[in-house]
Amino acid sequence: MKRGGDLAITVLTGIVAIPLGLVIALLIRCTMGGPVLFRQTRTGLRGKEFEILKFRTMRDKRFPEEPDAPRITRLGDLLRRTSLDELPQLWNVARGEMGVIGPRPTLPEQVVHYSRRQRGRLDVRPGLTGWAQVQGRNSITWPERIELDLWYVRNRSLGLDLRILLLTVKVLLNPAGITAAGGVNPGFPAPTEPADTAVAVTGVAPVTAAAPGQAEPAPAVIGLPRQATGPRPVPPLRARPSRPAPVGAAVEEAS
Repeated sequence: MKRGGDLAITVLTGIVAIPLGLVIALLIRCTMGGPVLFRQTRTGLRGKEFEILKFRTMRDKRFPEEPDAPRITRLGDLLRRTSLDELPQLWNVARGEMGVIGPRPTLPEQVVHYSRRQRGRLDVRPGLTGWAQVQGRNSITWPERIELDLWYVRNRSLGLDLRILLLTVKVLLNPAGITAAGGVNPGFPAPTEPADTAVAVTGVAPVTAAAPGQAEPAPAVIGLPRQATGPRPVPPLRARPSRPAPVGAAVEEAS
């Protein structure tokens, strides 16, 4: 039933998306040349990898060490702010690789850091938009986003999907949390807890009950790198340090 709804929305949206996409493709071709589309491998349902499509928003590098932020063109910036760079992903939905609602598909090198519990995020098709997207997008940490996605997987329903669609419209009209500071998203942090231990959305580790007559132990606050700048401060690091995270991925590659 959900798949049928995805196809119906794709067909209806395609009436507007196809001519609009052709105009965008022409503008990209005129301002940046080819290719028009940005392609990248992402991890989808049950860990199956697929090639995600986006409109290109960056010009080619003028030298090997050139950072990503200066490469974003004026047209590319507009496409990102309006999320029109994601329009080609309707083809991914039509192919069954994605759905309209679901966790955003992430890079395979990020997925390898998932704990067994976090891999529950892959139990549904990735989506064009999702619960984490309408709760802060790139302004919240990766662990927070995963927890929000896991909550969606456990509680998904037609009513929740309709709510996410309405909130998505609100986010599109008032975009925020799209681009990370400096144009680079930090890499996915390695888990700081054992594989089956949940870290709450707040970043506070579960509290172990104290023995009778003993004081309750203070919860350990897990401080993890943020995906992008946001209004909330990062909690101080008090847990044992994690192993180094991989090198950050470009914003275009991680959203």
